[in-house]
Amino acid sequence: MRSVSLTLLLMAIVLTSFAQGRGSAPDILLYPDGVINAKPTPATYVEATSADNHISKVSKPALIPFFPDKGKANGTAVLICPGGGYGILASGHEGYDVAKAFNKIGVTAFVLKYRLPSDLIMVDKSIGPLQDAQTGILIVRKRAAEWGINPDKIGILGFSAGGHLASTAGTHFNKPVIDNKGISVRPDFMILAYPVITFGDYAHRGSQEALLGKGASKEQIDFYSNELKVSTDTPPTFIVHATDDGGVPVKNALLMYEALIKNKVKAEMHLFQNGGHGFGLINKTSKELWFNWCNGWLDANGLLVASTTK
Repeated sequence: MRSVSLTLLLMAIVLTSFAQGRGSAPDILLYPDGVINAKPTPATYVEATSADNHISKVSKPALIPFFPDKGKANGTAVLICPGGGYGILASGHEGYDVAKAFNKIGVTAFVLKYRLPSDLIMVDKSIGPLQDAQTGILIVRKRAAEWGINPDKIGILGFSAGGHLASTAGTHFNKPVIDNKGISVRPDFMILAYPVITFGDYAHRGSQEALLGKGASKEQIDFYSNELKVSTDTPPTFIVHATDDGGVPVKNALLMYEALIKNKVKAEMHLFQNGGHGFGLINKTSKELWFNWCNGWLDANGLLVASTTK
C-alpha cells in the first residue's frame, strides 16, 4: 500500500509539472550540498507558484531543463532568467514558453529559478542572484558532454530584471562570486529582452532597491550599472526592447548597445515602436516576432551549427 501511495504521489508531481508548462526532466538543484551565502530559512519563507507561473520566495535555486527532441539538438544551450523586478520570477511567459521555442530550433534551454534578493535568507543579497546565474553556467559547462552541449556555446537570456542579472553575468565574470574551480563562468552570448541595465538616471528603481536596498552608495550603483562594465571581452549580444516601455525605459537598451559598439563587441538591437513592458515571447502590437530575429542572429554567429565541441 505504501509503494502504491508513493507511486501516486510521484505521478501527481509529474502531472503538476506538465500542467505548469514545464519539461518532463526533473529540476537540477544548484546547491545539492547546501545553498551558499544563506541564512536559515524562516518557516514563513515558503516558495509558491501562482496560476500564471509566477514564482516567489525561492530558497532552493534550481535549473529547470528543457531538452530538444532527439536528433534535433545542435549543441547550443541557453540559461533563461525570468524577470519580475527581483521580487518574483515570471517563469511562464518569460521562462517555459521561451525554453520551448528554443527547443524547436535545436537549442537546449534551462530556466533559472534563482533566489530573489532577501535579507531574510541571504548573508549578502546583492550577490545572491549572480551566484545562482554563475553556478547555473558552471553546472551546464561541467555536464556539457553528458547533455550533448558544446561547452563553448552556452549563453544567457534575461527579461527585465532577469536582463539585469543576465547582463551582470555577461560583464562581471572576471571576478566570480562563487568557487568556480577554475572553470569559466563567462556566457558565450547574451540575449537581453527589455532589460534593466543601468542603476543610474534611467534605472528601474524597484529592481535597484530590491537588489541593493534603499540608500545604495554611488560605488554600488556604478558597480551594478552594467553599461559601465562592458569590455572587449563581453560576449556577443542581442537586444530587443519597445520604445514605449513605461516600466524599464528604452534608454537601458540604448546605453548597453552604445557600450557594446564602443568596445567593438558584436551586437544587434531591435526596437519595437510599441509593445510596452513584459511582452515575453510575443509582442501583440506587432506582426513581427523578435524570436525570429534572434534565431537569425544566432545562426549568423554560428550558434545553430550542430556540434558538441568547438
